[in-house]
Amino acid sequence: MKFAIALFSPPHSPAARRALRFAEAALESGHEIVRLFLYQDGVHSASANIVAAQDELNLSEQWGQFITHHGLDGVVCIAAGLRRGMLDQQEAKRYQRPAANLAAGWELSGLGQLHEASQQADRLVCFGGH
Repeated sequence: MKFAIALFSPPHSPAARRALRFAEAALESGHEIVRLFLYQDGVHSASANIVAAQDELNLSEQWGQFITHHGLDGVVCIAAGLRRGMLDQQEAKRYQRPAANLAAGWELSGLGQLHEASQQADRLVCFGGH
């Protein structure tokens, strides 16, 4: 089965942890992940600047390792990302900001990427949100 996964909640939320565990289990079970899409506060999971306390999971780091290790398509909604200060090199330059903070493996793109993923997948599974 092909899954598209959308995360709407920040990395410190239970929904972010459940989304990652679901994605890991899906791949371990032989399923395919068409795309991981971060939206709303979920975009913070793609930040290269999050520092978790020593006794807490660093889900941002784990997400980055997961998509890199499996060669997955990790997309951050550009509108939600910009609104929350998530910038790649190109956007940092465009908006004259001093630094980019989008972690390696992720790309900024439009909401159309979620629509496209939902068309390619058998199931769209969403975690978090309102």
